Amino acid sequence: MVEPIAEYALRQLCGGDVQRLKALLRVFGEAFADTPTYQNAVPSDAYLADLLSGTQFIAVAALAGEEVVGGLAGYELVKFERERKEIYIYDLAVAAGHRRRGVAKCLIHELKRIASERGAYVIFVQADPPDAPAVALYEMFGTRETVYHFDITVPLAGGVPTE
Repeated sequence: MVEPIAEYALRQLCGGDVQRLKALLRVFGEAFADTPTYQNAVPSDAYLADLLSGTQFIAVAALAGEEVVGGLAGYELVKFERERKEIYIYDLAVAAGHRRRGVAKCLIHELKRIASERGAYVIFVQADPPDAPAVALYEMFGTRETVYHFDITVPLAGGVPTE
């Protein structure tokens, strides 16, 4: 196990950590320069507590004291073709003032520990080729595959597309 960097603590968020998850949403919005996606429709506390209490969603926060300065959000995928699980990293970010200190690496190592405890056989993540720092980070941990990503629009219940 990799030890967290002395000035940071890692915490897997649970049902009582709604405010930390909200702080992580702010970090994601700022880090990805997409505050509207992460702040304009924040779910209710009850929704987030339920999400954090379930088994499919994983959130790990990097803390400097009580301040959330980074984290990751992922999902446990239960497979159907074999009795096994995969973990998907959906978002990973570190606040600008805390980058280049190994926080992201520690977050991934913590997720590897969680994945092992859950019996997952692999962790996977997507990175956009122009995001060179993300690509370099993930190359440290795994093998790069070239794939295509497709967003398929789903109509709302009233038949109006979401985009």
